[in-house]
Amino acid sequence: MRQIYSMSVEAAQNPRLCRALLERLSRALDGRQLRFMEVCGTHTAAIFQCGLASLLPASVMHLSGPGCPVCVTHDAEIAVILELAGRENIITATFGDMLRVPGPDGKSLSHARAEGARVKIVYSPLDALTLAEKNPDAIVFFPGIGFETTAPTVAATVLTARQKKIDNFFLLSLHKLVPPVLRALLDDASDANIEAFLLPGHVSTVLGLAPYAFLAERYSIPCVVGGFEPADILLAICLMAEQLRDGSPAVVNAYPRAVNDAGNPRALALMEQVFMPTDTLWRGMGRIPQSGLALRPEYADMDATARFGVVFAESQPPRGCRCGDVLKGCISPPACPLFGQKCTPASPVGPCMVSTEGSCATWHKYAGHQ
Repeated sequence: MRQIYSMSVEAAQNPRLCRALLERLSRALDGRQLRFMEVCGTHTAAIFQCGLASLLPASVMHLSGPGCPVCVTHDAEIAVILELAGRENIITATFGDMLRVPGPDGKSLSHARAEGARVKIVYSPLDALTLAEKNPDAIVFFPGIGFETTAPTVAATVLTARQKKIDNFFLLSLHKLVPPVLRALLDDASDANIEAFLLPGHVSTVLGLAPYAFLAERYSIPCVVGGFEPADILLAICLMAEQLRDGSPAVVNAYPRAVNDAGNPRALALMEQVFMPTDTLWRGMGRIPQSGLALRPEYADMDATARFGVVFAESQPPRGCRCGDVLKGCISPPACPLFGQKCTPASPVGPCMVSTEGSCATWHKYAGHQ
C-alpha cells in the first residue's frame, strides 16, 4: 500500500518535527554513509539557508546537481545569445538572471547592453510577446532557458503569438529536460558516486513521478520528490536512507501538497503540442541525446535557430572554471581554484556564481570562502 507523506507548510517548519526526523535519519543510517544529489538549485539554497548543512550527520554528503537552468546553459549557447543580441534591429528579451552570465570571452548581456545592444529584462515570455507587439519594426527574440517548469509557459506564448499573428517574435529554444540528464549522470564514469536523488519539487509538479521510474528500476537508485521547508528535506533524506538500508529503491512523492503523482496533464499537453525532444548541449556534460526541446516544424516560422542561421560552435569554459564538475557533483564549489578568489558574486567567472539557484553562489553566501 502506497504511503502518503503529507504535511502543511507550518508542520514542515516545526523544530520539534525536524529534531525527530534527524533522529530517524541517524537510525536509518546506523553508521553508514549516504551520498545523495539534490537536483534542484533551490534545494541547495534551502539546505544552507535553514541550517541543515550544519545539522546533517557527518556521514551524509549532499551533492549539487544540474538543477540551475542558467548554470547548465552551455558556453556555445551563451555565445549564440550574445551574437544575436549584438545584431542590428534586434531586441533581446531575457530573464534577469541571464544578464550577467559570462560568455566564452568573458562578456555578458550586461556588457552588450552597455555597448548599445537592445536588451530588455522580462518576467515572463508573455512580456517578450508584448515587446514584439509594441515594436513592430524590430525583431524580438527570447532565449528560452529552463526545465519542464518553464517550458509550458513558453509553449503557451508560442501559441498566443500564432493566434495573434505576431510575426516579429522568435524563440531560441534552449530548454533542458531533467530525466535524460539524470540518466547521463549515472552512465558517466565520474567521481560523483551518486547513491540517491532528491528530485526537484518544481519540475515534478509538471512531470509527476512516472518519468523517473527508470532510476529505481534500471539503476536501483532511491529517488524522493521533496519540498523546500526543513522538515520536507529531512523527510526526503530519511526516505532515501531507509530505501538504501532496506535495499528497496523506489520513486516516492514526499511533497504531495504541491506534486501530483500524475503531474500536470495540461502543462504536459502544451509542451507536447509545441515542442519535440532533441539532442542538446549541457555545460560540463556535452551533448545529451533527447534532453532538450525544439519547436515542432509547424512553428518553424518562430524558430530563431532557423531564422538567424544559428550555429553552436565549439567553445571552452573560462580557464580554471569548474562549473561543469560542480554540476555533475564531482566537486563541491570550494574545490574550484577560482571560488571566492577570482570568481565571486560581484565578479563571476562561471554561471554557478551568477544565479540565485547556482550552487557556487549559495556556498559563497552561506558557507563562506573556505
